Amino acid sequence: MPAPLIAYAHVGKTFDGGRGAERVVAVDDVSLDVAEGEFLAIVGGSGSGKTTLLRLANRLIEADSGSITVEGNDISNVDPILLRRRIGYVFQSGGLFPHLSVAGNIGITPKLLGTAPAEISARVDELLDLVRLDRAQYRDRLPHELSGGQRQRVGVARALAARPRIVLMDEPFGALDPLTRDALSDDFRELHRKLGLTTVMITHDMTEAILLADRIAVMRGGKLLAQGTPTELAENGDAYVGELLRTPRRQAERLGALLPREISA
Repeated sequence: MPAPLIAYAHVGKTFDGGRGAERVVAVDDVSLDVAEGEFLAIVGGSGSGKTTLLRLANRLIEADSGSITVEGNDISNVDPILLRRRIGYVFQSGGLFPHLSVAGNIGITPKLLGTAPAEISARVDELLDLVRLDRAQYRDRLPHELSGGQRQRVGVARALAARPRIVLMDEPFGALDPLTRDALSDDFRELHRKLGLTTVMITHDMTEAILLADRIAVMRGGKLLAQGTPTELAENGDAYVGELLRTPRRQAERLGALLPREISA
Protein backbone atom coordinates (compact mmCIF):
# COMPACT_ATOMS: atom_id res chain seq x y z
CA MET A 1 0.00 0.00 0.00
CA PRO A 2 1.30 3.52 -0.78
CA ALA A 3 2.18 5.71 2.20
CA PRO A 4 -0.64 8.03 3.29
CA LEU A 5 -0.34 11.68 2.31
CA ILE A 6 -1.36 12.72 5.85
CA ALA A 7 -0.85 10.46 8.88
CA TYR A 8 -1.76 11.13 12.51
CA ALA A 9 -0.15 8.69 14.96
CA HIS A 10 -1.34 8.71 18.60
CA VAL A 11 -1.85 12.47 18.49
CA GLY A 12 -2.95 14.33 21.62
CA LYS A 13 -3.77 17.96 22.38
CA THR A 14 -5.04 19.68 25.53
CA PHE A 15 -5.92 23.30 26.27
CA ASP A 16 -5.92 25.36 29.46
CA GLY A 17 -9.36 25.19 31.04
CA GLY A 18 -8.95 28.68 32.55
CA ARG A 19 -9.42 29.96 36.11
CA GLY A 20 -7.85 26.94 37.73
CA ALA A 21 -10.05 24.43 35.89
CA GLU A 22 -8.61 21.14 34.64
CA ARG A 23 -7.06 21.12 31.20
CA VAL A 24 -9.49 20.34 28.38
CA VAL A 25 -8.64 17.30 26.28
CA ALA A 26 -9.37 18.33 22.68
CA VAL A 27 -7.69 15.43 20.84
CA ASP A 28 -7.13 12.15 22.66
CA ASP A 29 -4.70 9.58 21.18
CA VAL A 30 -5.96 9.85 17.60
CA SER A 31 -4.43 7.81 14.78
CA LEU A 32 -5.78 8.47 11.29
CA ASP A 33 -4.42 8.11 7.75
CA VAL A 34 -5.52 10.08 4.69
CA ALA A 35 -4.64 8.54 1.34
CA GLU A 36 -3.50 10.53 -1.68
CA GLY A 37 -6.51 11.63 -3.72
CA GLU A 38 -8.97 10.90 -0.94
CA PHE A 39 -11.81 13.18 0.18
CA LEU A 40 -12.14 12.66 3.93
CA ALA A 41 -14.87 14.28 6.02
CA ILE A 42 -14.41 14.58 9.78
CA VAL A 43 -17.74 14.87 11.57
CA GLY A 44 -18.81 15.38 15.15
CA GLY A 45 -20.60 17.81 17.42
CA SER A 46 -19.25 20.99 18.97
CA GLY A 47 -16.26 20.25 21.18
CA SER A 48 -15.59 16.89 19.54
CA GLY A 49 -12.05 17.90 18.56
CA LYS A 50 -12.54 17.83 14.80
CA THR A 51 -11.37 21.40 14.11
CA THR A 52 -8.40 21.00 16.44
CA LEU A 53 -7.42 17.83 14.58
CA LEU A 54 -7.56 19.69 11.26
CA ARG A 55 -5.47 22.62 12.48
CA LEU A 56 -2.80 20.33 13.87
CA ALA A 57 -2.03 19.18 10.32
CA ASN A 58 -0.60 22.55 9.25
CA ARG A 59 0.66 23.59 12.69
CA LEU A 60 -1.90 26.32 13.28
CA ILE A 61 -1.97 24.43 16.59
CA GLU A 62 0.94 22.38 17.94
CA ALA A 63 0.37 18.80 19.11
CA ASP A 64 1.30 17.85 22.69
CA SER A 65 1.99 14.22 21.87
CA GLY A 66 2.20 11.78 18.98
CA SER A 67 3.36 12.60 15.48
CA ILE A 68 1.90 13.92 12.23
CA THR A 69 3.43 13.41 8.81
CA VAL A 70 2.49 15.27 5.64
CA GLU A 71 3.83 14.01 2.31
CA GLY A 72 6.09 11.68 4.27
CA ASN A 73 7.67 14.44 6.41
CA ASP A 74 7.26 14.78 10.17
CA ILE A 75 5.76 18.27 10.38
CA SER A 76 7.56 19.00 13.66
CA ASN A 77 10.71 19.22 11.51
CA VAL A 78 9.15 21.51 8.88
CA ASP A 79 9.01 25.30 9.16
CA PRO A 80 5.31 26.00 9.93
CA ILE A 81 5.11 28.96 7.55
CA LEU A 82 6.54 26.93 4.67
CA LEU A 83 4.23 24.04 5.60
CA ARG A 84 1.14 26.27 5.42
CA ARG A 85 2.18 27.60 2.03
CA ARG A 86 2.19 24.02 0.72
CA ILE A 87 -1.30 23.24 2.04
CA GLY A 88 -4.49 24.96 0.91
CA TYR A 89 -6.80 26.07 3.73
CA VAL A 90 -10.43 27.15 3.36
CA PHE A 91 -11.99 28.96 6.34
CA GLN A 92 -15.67 28.86 7.26
CA SER A 93 -16.47 32.38 6.01
CA GLY A 94 -13.73 32.67 3.42
CA GLY A 95 -11.27 34.37 5.79
CA LEU A 96 -10.37 36.95 3.14
CA PHE A 97 -8.11 39.92 3.83
CA PRO A 98 -10.58 42.85 3.83
CA HIS A 99 -8.10 45.41 2.46
CA LEU A 100 -7.09 43.28 -0.53
CA SER A 101 -9.02 42.91 -3.77
CA VAL A 102 -10.21 39.52 -5.00
CA ALA A 103 -7.08 39.29 -7.17
CA GLY A 104 -4.89 40.32 -4.25
CA ASN A 105 -6.41 37.69 -1.97
CA ILE A 106 -6.05 34.89 -4.52
CA GLY A 107 -2.50 35.87 -5.39
CA ILE A 108 -1.18 36.35 -1.85
CA THR A 109 0.47 32.93 -1.42
CA PRO A 110 2.17 32.85 -4.85
CA LYS A 111 3.41 36.40 -4.12
CA LEU A 112 4.92 35.26 -0.81
CA LEU A 113 6.55 32.37 -2.65
CA GLY A 114 8.23 34.80 -5.05
CA THR A 115 6.17 34.01 -8.14
CA ALA A 116 6.51 36.55 -10.95
CA PRO A 117 3.67 39.13 -11.15
CA ALA A 118 2.68 38.13 -14.69
CA GLU A 119 2.42 34.49 -13.63
CA ILE A 120 0.34 35.44 -10.58
CA SER A 121 -2.03 37.48 -12.76
CA ALA A 122 -2.50 34.55 -15.14
CA ARG A 123 -3.07 32.20 -12.21
CA VAL A 124 -5.71 34.53 -10.72
CA ASP A 125 -7.61 34.55 -14.02
CA GLU A 126 -7.33 30.77 -14.30
CA LEU A 127 -8.70 30.27 -10.78
CA LEU A 128 -11.55 32.75 -11.21
CA ASP A 129 -12.64 30.70 -14.22
CA LEU A 130 -12.26 27.52 -12.18
CA VAL A 131 -14.52 28.72 -9.34
CA ARG A 132 -17.04 30.25 -11.76
CA LEU A 133 -16.50 33.96 -11.06
CA ASP A 134 -16.38 36.35 -14.01
CA ARG A 135 -12.89 37.90 -14.21
CA ALA A 136 -13.97 41.35 -15.41
CA GLN A 137 -16.74 41.62 -12.84
CA TYR A 138 -14.98 40.34 -9.71
CA ARG A 139 -11.21 40.66 -10.09
CA ASP A 140 -10.92 44.14 -8.51
CA ARG A 141 -13.73 43.92 -5.96
CA LEU A 142 -13.10 44.03 -2.22
CA PRO A 143 -14.47 41.26 0.02
CA HIS A 144 -17.25 43.45 1.47
CA GLU A 145 -18.62 43.87 -2.06
CA LEU A 146 -19.18 40.12 -2.43
CA SER A 147 -21.98 37.81 -1.33
CA GLY A 148 -21.24 34.99 1.11
CA GLY A 149 -21.08 32.44 -1.68
CA GLN A 150 -18.78 34.64 -3.75
CA ARG A 151 -16.44 35.16 -0.78
CA GLN A 152 -16.30 31.43 -0.26
CA ARG A 153 -15.48 30.84 -3.92
CA VAL A 154 -12.63 33.34 -3.63
CA GLY A 155 -11.50 31.50 -0.49
CA VAL A 156 -11.38 28.24 -2.43
CA ALA A 157 -9.46 29.93 -5.27
CA ARG A 158 -6.94 31.34 -2.79
CA ALA A 159 -6.45 27.90 -1.24
CA LEU A 160 -5.64 26.49 -4.70
CA ALA A 161 -3.40 29.34 -5.87
CA ALA A 162 -0.06 27.70 -5.04
CA ARG A 163 -1.14 24.39 -6.62
CA PRO A 164 -1.22 22.40 -3.35
CA ARG A 165 -1.72 18.65 -3.28
CA ILE A 166 -3.64 18.95 0.01
CA VAL A 167 -6.61 21.17 0.90
CA LEU A 168 -7.97 21.49 4.45
CA MET A 169 -11.52 22.86 4.80
CA ASP A 170 -13.03 24.05 8.10
CA GLU A 171 -16.86 24.02 7.83
CA PRO A 172 -16.49 25.63 4.38
CA PHE A 173 -20.19 25.71 3.45
CA GLY A 174 -21.84 26.02 6.86
CA ALA A 175 -22.57 29.77 6.73
CA LEU A 176 -24.12 29.73 3.26
CA ASP A 177 -27.76 29.66 2.24
CA PRO A 178 -29.00 26.20 1.16
CA LEU A 179 -28.98 26.80 -2.62
CA THR A 180 -25.50 28.37 -2.61
CA ARG A 181 -24.22 25.68 -0.27
CA ASP A 182 -25.50 22.92 -2.53
CA ALA A 183 -24.02 24.45 -5.69
CA LEU A 184 -20.64 25.28 -4.14
CA SER A 185 -20.20 21.89 -2.48
CA ASP A 186 -20.91 20.16 -5.82
CA ASP A 187 -18.43 22.46 -7.55
CA PHE A 188 -15.70 21.74 -5.02
CA ARG A 189 -16.21 18.00 -5.28
CA GLU A 190 -15.66 18.35 -9.05
CA LEU A 191 -12.54 20.49 -8.45
CA HIS A 192 -11.25 17.84 -6.04
CA ARG A 193 -11.60 15.22 -8.77
CA LYS A 194 -10.37 17.38 -11.64
CA LEU A 195 -7.24 18.62 -9.84
CA GLY A 196 -6.41 15.34 -8.11
CA LEU A 197 -6.53 16.92 -4.66
CA THR A 198 -6.39 15.29 -1.27
CA THR A 199 -9.11 16.99 0.79
CA VAL A 200 -9.90 16.90 4.50
CA MET A 201 -13.17 18.66 5.36
CA ILE A 202 -14.65 19.40 8.78
CA THR A 203 -18.44 19.39 8.98
CA HIS A 204 -21.17 18.86 11.55
CA ASP A 205 -23.58 17.86 8.78
CA MET A 206 -23.71 14.10 8.23
CA THR A 207 -25.71 14.49 5.03
CA GLU A 208 -23.00 16.72 3.57
CA ALA A 209 -20.31 14.25 4.63
CA ILE A 210 -22.10 11.31 3.00
CA LEU A 211 -22.73 13.20 -0.25
CA LEU A 212 -19.22 14.62 -0.66
CA ALA A 213 -16.67 12.38 1.00
CA ASP A 214 -15.09 9.08 0.04
CA ARG A 215 -14.67 8.24 3.71
CA ILE A 216 -15.90 9.66 7.02
CA ALA A 217 -14.14 9.91 10.39
CA VAL A 218 -16.37 10.38 13.46
CA MET A 219 -15.04 12.33 16.45
CA ARG A 220 -16.53 12.60 19.93
CA GLY A 221 -14.96 13.94 23.10
CA GLY A 222 -11.57 14.20 21.42
CA LYS A 223 -11.55 10.54 20.39
CA LEU A 224 -11.82 8.97 16.96
CA LEU A 225 -14.86 6.72 17.34
CA ALA A 226 -15.00 5.27 13.86
CA GLN A 227 -13.88 5.74 10.28
CA GLY A 228 -14.93 4.30 6.95
CA THR A 229 -17.47 4.54 4.16
CA PRO A 230 -21.12 5.02 5.15
CA THR A 231 -21.65 1.28 4.66
CA GLU A 232 -18.70 0.47 6.91
CA LEU A 233 -19.89 2.95 9.55
CA ALA A 234 -23.35 1.36 9.51
CA GLU A 235 -21.73 -1.89 10.61
CA ASN A 236 -19.72 -0.21 13.39
CA GLY A 237 -22.17 -0.80 16.24
CA ASP A 238 -21.38 2.39 18.19
CA ALA A 239 -24.62 4.07 19.34
CA TYR A 240 -23.43 7.62 18.58
CA VAL A 241 -22.24 6.67 15.09
CA GLY A 242 -25.59 4.99 14.44
CA GLU A 243 -27.46 8.09 15.57
CA LEU A 244 -25.45 10.28 13.18
CA LEU A 245 -26.16 7.94 10.28
CA ARG A 246 -29.89 7.89 11.04
CA THR A 247 -30.15 11.69 10.92
CA PRO A 248 -30.19 12.07 7.09
CA ARG A 249 -32.76 9.30 6.75
CA ARG A 250 -35.02 10.85 9.40
CA GLN A 251 -34.79 14.23 7.70
CA ALA A 252 -35.64 12.70 4.32
CA GLU A 253 -38.64 10.89 5.81
CA ARG A 254 -39.95 14.07 7.47
CA LEU A 255 -39.52 16.04 4.24
CA GLY A 256 -41.30 13.32 2.29
CA ALA A 257 -44.25 13.52 4.67
CA LEU A 258 -44.45 17.34 4.62
CA LEU A 259 -43.85 18.13 0.95
CA PRO A 260 -46.26 17.43 -1.91
CA ARG A 261 -45.27 14.30 -3.78
CA GLU A 262 -44.31 16.12 -7.00
CA ILE A 263 -41.86 18.38 -5.06
CA SER A 264 -40.36 15.72 -2.78
CA ALA A 265 -39.76 13.48 -5.79
